[in-house]
Amino acid sequence: MKSTTRISAVALLATALAACSSDSGRKEVGGTLVGAGAGALIGNAIGGAVGNRAAGTIAGAALGGILGNRIGAAMDDEDKRRAYAAQVQALESGPSGAPVAWRNPDSGRYGSVVPGQAFDQNGMNCRPYTHTIYMDGKPQTARGTACRNPDGTWQPV
Repeated sequence: MKSTTRISAVALLATALAACSSDSGRKEVGGTLVGAGAGALIGNAIGGAVGNRAAGTIAGAALGGILGNRIGAAMDDEDKRRAYAAQVQALESGPSGAPVAWRNPDSGRYGSVVPGQAFDQNGMNCRPYTHTIYMDGKPQTARGTACRNPDGTWQPV
């Protein structure tokens, strides 16, 4: 499957999930699409090598879609970059239950990612996580699980 097809599939899924939400409005749906698109671009840029870029794009789109739906389009690109980097760090090397913090001094937004205990799922190393973002002092929390791909990238499941 081509990476553009994967990106479209993730964006479509994120939009469908947003539409199913009982309180979804224009800002949430728009935030999901903007978040998925920005996350895909950031994930692709952070992915590095060609093989890792597709996985980074998918993971970034999923994370961006989740965050975008939860907080609309309020986060800027630097907020998203810092949040994504903290999530990857937490999943890769963070001790279970220990928060990995991030902060954007320009926007004043900040948050933390708390990874859970690693477990095996179909031969893949997986970890649950909780990502809390503070916008104007109010927390927005997203929970999920990500599994480590054979190439070392993390993919939300």
